[in-house]
Amino acid sequence: MTKQERDHLMEAAKGAAKFAYAPYSHFRVGAAVLSRNGKVYTGANIENASYGLSLCAERVALAAAKAAGEQDLLGIAVACVDAPAGSPLDERLPCGACRQWIQELAPDAEILILGEVRIYTISDFLPNAFRLSR
Repeated sequence: MTKQERDHLMEAAKGAAKFAYAPYSHFRVGAAVLSRNGKVYTGANIENASYGLSLCAERVALAAAKAAGEQDLLGIAVACVDAPAGSPLDERLPCGACRQWIQELAPDAEILILGEVRIYTISDFLPNAFRLSR
């Protein structure tokens, strides 16, 4: 991805966080994914009183892209807009379930984390990932 694409993707993720439904954690997260054809799909975390039924922003965005027929995702940006300034990286990363979704649906995508300069890949967060042969 180009710097302009990365910047646009992160802005889309920050904007998506505004639509989070987080009445329990009060921790809004937005995510955005970029397809090879230049389309951006966004998602926000959606909590539920039955916590196990909650959805993370990353999975919402990935599902939207896949539901639209996208096959090749270039990047994913994650914006934890309510994380305190200077919070550790591990408090702003995708959870384990989201990491597995990224591995399965966007294994070659660049991963951008709000507040970080480094560009990550899923292998940075999920080495030796579970995979099934197709």
